This record gives sequence, C-alpha cells and structure tokens, in this order.
Amino acid sequence: MRKMIRGAAALATAAAAVVALGGAAQAKPAGDWAGCPSGAVCIYPQDQNPAVKPTHVFYSYGAHKIYNQYGNHWVLNNQTGGATAALCTGGSGTGCGGRIAAQTGVYANLTPVNSVALYRP
Repeated sequence: MRKMIRGAAALATAAAAVVALGGAAQAKPAGDWAGCPSGAVCIYPQDQNPAVKPTHVFYSYGAHKIYNQYGNHWVLNNQTGGATAALCTGGSGTGCGGRIAAQTGVYANLTPVNSVALYRP
C-alpha cells in the first residue's frame, strides 16, 4: 500500500510538471523539433537539457511500454492535428497523468512511469 501511495504521489508530481511546464516548451508548427520528427512523441536521455537527440520515438496511437527510465527527462509531443500524449504508471497505459498537448513538451521525472500513451485528437 505504501508503495502505491508513493507511486501515486510521484505521478501527481509528473502531472503537475505537465501542467506547469506544458506552455514552457512550445514547438514550431510541423517539422522536426529538437530531433523529434513531426507526428511523433519523443523521450530524451536523463538530464539532457536542452533536448537534442531522443532515445525513444513513438508514432502509433495507444500505449507504449518504457523500461529503465529514471530521473528527469524531456518528453516532447510533436504530433500534429491536436493529438495528445500522457505519462502512465501502468505498463499498459493505465494510471495516466494529465494530457500533454500537441506541440508541447514536459520535463518530468520518469521513475514512476512505465508507459507512454498516444491519443487520437
């Protein structure tokens, strides 16, 4: 139970980062952004600031498991057409935090995150 509460607190922190930093990392409309291709959601190496070269690139809608991602990472949503993304504690896209709007990014602690979910507009 204690582990669950800590996980929920960590997710709340990540969700707060989404809200707090969502507007801080605005992207250019369409085209690559910090090495993240147009239409993709990208995760960058821990503490890479500014974001330069992603280690994970996701294109398809749905949940994508991520492994061994600890500490702070940039997550950029370079999808188009209003598609959103979320960081989730469950490996199958469950327990997701706030949505990351298209063309924005967040700097979040991925330690409690086990998947990234991409949503249709």
